[in-house]
Amino acid sequence: MTDFLLELLCEEIPARMQAGARADLERLFRAEMEAAGVSHGALTIWSTPRRLALIAADMPERTEAVSEEAKGPPEGAPDAAIDGFCKKNGVTRDQLELREVKGRNTWFAVRNVPGRAVADVLAEAIPSIVRAFPWPKSMRWGNASVSTESLRWVRPLQGIVAILGEELVSCEVGGVASGYATVGHRFHHSGEVTIGGASDYAEKLRACHVIVDHAERQDMIRTKAREAAEAAGLTLVEDEGLVIENAGLTEWPEPLLGRFDEDYLAVPPEVIQLTARVNQKYFVCEDSAGRLANAFVCTANISAADPAVIVDGNRKVLAARLSDARFFWDTDRKVPLAEQATKLARITFHEKLGTLADKVERVAKLARRLAEEGIVPGADPDLAEQAARLAKPDLVTEMVGEFPELQGLMGGYYARAEGLPDAVADAIRDHYKPVGQGDDVPTAPVTVAVSLADKLDTLRSFFAIDEKPTGSKDPFALRRAALGVIRIVTQNELRLAIAEGDLLDFFADRLKVQQREAGVRHDLIDAVFALGEEDDLVRLLARVHALQSFMETEDGANLLSGYKRAANILKKEDYKGTDDRIARTGEEDPLALVDDPELGSILAQRGHTNPDHAPEPAEAALIAALDKAAPAASDAVESERFEEAMAALASLRGPIDAFFDHVTVNDPDPATREARLALLDRFRAAVHKVADFSRIES
Repeated sequence: MTDFLLELLCEEIPARMQAGARADLERLFRAEMEAAGVSHGALTIWSTPRRLALIAADMPERTEAVSEEAKGPPEGAPDAAIDGFCKKNGVTRDQLELREVKGRNTWFAVRNVPGRAVADVLAEAIPSIVRAFPWPKSMRWGNASVSTESLRWVRPLQGIVAILGEELVSCEVGGVASGYATVGHRFHHSGEVTIGGASDYAEKLRACHVIVDHAERQDMIRTKAREAAEAAGLTLVEDEGLVIENAGLTEWPEPLLGRFDEDYLAVPPEVIQLTARVNQKYFVCEDSAGRLANAFVCTANISAADPAVIVDGNRKVLAARLSDARFFWDTDRKVPLAEQATKLARITFHEKLGTLADKVERVAKLARRLAEEGIVPGADPDLAEQAARLAKPDLVTEMVGEFPELQGLMGGYYARAEGLPDAVADAIRDHYKPVGQGDDVPTAPVTVAVSLADKLDTLRSFFAIDEKPTGSKDPFALRRAALGVIRIVTQNELRLAIAEGDLLDFFADRLKVQQREAGVRHDLIDAVFALGEEDDLVRLLARVHALQSFMETEDGANLLSGYKRAANILKKEDYKGTDDRIARTGEEDPLALVDDPELGSILAQRGHTNPDHAPEPAEAALIAALDKAAPAASDAVESERFEEAMAALASLRGPIDAFFDHVTVNDPDPATREARLALLDRFRAAVHKVADFSRIES
């Protein structure tokens, strides 16, 4: 057993593509080895801006010899069929064997495949891996690029190191031949670096200022950036995404702290952080009071003799960016949000839904209504409408044009700078929330009204024009909007009918997704929604939680069993319920002859009783239990005392069990059978006052 090293050297790989490239390299290598029947041990995959590397441990020197056989046509089959079978399996007729299969002679192709040198297998696999690489974006280069058949790679491929043990695996891809040589750090090491094999690869490159392990570079950046900030008496604002990105931009990371002009701190801190992060890949720092400091940490890709020179160069670049941000900040504040809002009429929201100004108008009216009707308790209608009308104008400002991520946030800053009420500024700032699962849910009344109105309008509008999510496609982020509505409504315990029809079904699906993480069973949500009368999320979840607690008890499990038994009997008998059975008397009014003694027994069945049928004791006990439990459960549901409703249902558990133990439903007497079916139908109806138990999984 020996180790195999593969390095693919190229020009700079974008940092955002490196994690995917590592996964693809591992997947493609495993697939090639599996197809060739080559076993191997652990795989180690590394990446730097200039290379992808793979080390496969414990690889054999040769593959095992194998014997392959395939069943073919029977003896006497047409020559064309036999020849086709031979061609498919790569054998000649004289290599076929005749065997008896179920009393009939059948041709078999038998191929003895000798073992191969693993180096030869790898020599074939490497070009296949390189050519099959699924880069999100790739390019052709050089004279060969005139042909569409030329190699495509993320950046021009410059070298291949392929060593099995200490032996070179000879191969060639796109004019690049494999060898022992690679290169070190672009600035710290000139000339080639000769690699002896997998065992010395990482250390030889480390000596040439290249750390090939991306995880090690990430740890270096985390530690050194934190130390640089602490040495200046500051706290690093941690940013894991920035750590990974900087590790993908450097082969020898050196975090360095620098300072920028304090005057720039007049710009909102989020703008400074975003400018530093997005444009320059810098970390920012906070002082002991938790305020943004005039400091940044950049990650150099060089071990400099004079770090101050690097820091000063980065400071100048950041200063130019911050100068632009301050210009946007000063310019935008000269135009009030109400004046900016007039520009929204020139922006199309959707061709079937009008302009962004039209949407703002709808949201403003809905936000006012939510406040006026007390659906959002404590929300001032005037402030809610004002905030809704001013929530979107920051979309046309210079700052949000440069940094779309700041929409809403900048509107809040501009509103506060104008002297607008804090409740309005806060609502503008937070009306997009919650954006994701981990985002905060608004609780301030005016903010809740605006945020809820914005999301409900989006959902209702797009469903009205039949622009619904399909499969994995959701171009208008309606699933996210629905989850946002659910979280706002449930966390603030708002009582409103959120939707109807298809949109209500859509909310039901989103609610199942959202509640799954909370441990709520999706079938119980179905069971409550199936009643077709529940569009209040707070009431629905209270009902579901009570139902789930009940179903976890012995009474709940046994009642469900009794319900399913009753439902199966009623289904088998195709029993629709006596309420729908009108006596056929020939009269325009079917009850006109109610006093006719010949019709009395028929009409009496409408009340689930039959004077000619004397209930057995277990039957009578169930009737008595239903007389008490059904109205109690119904009243409890109406009053939203769902635990009491479950307790009422629990009282039916014993009587329904006894009924099935001692009573024969399919009695030979039609009247008796009818009465007992009607009793089971009444039991089912009583249970349905709480939930549709047919939707509950056993």
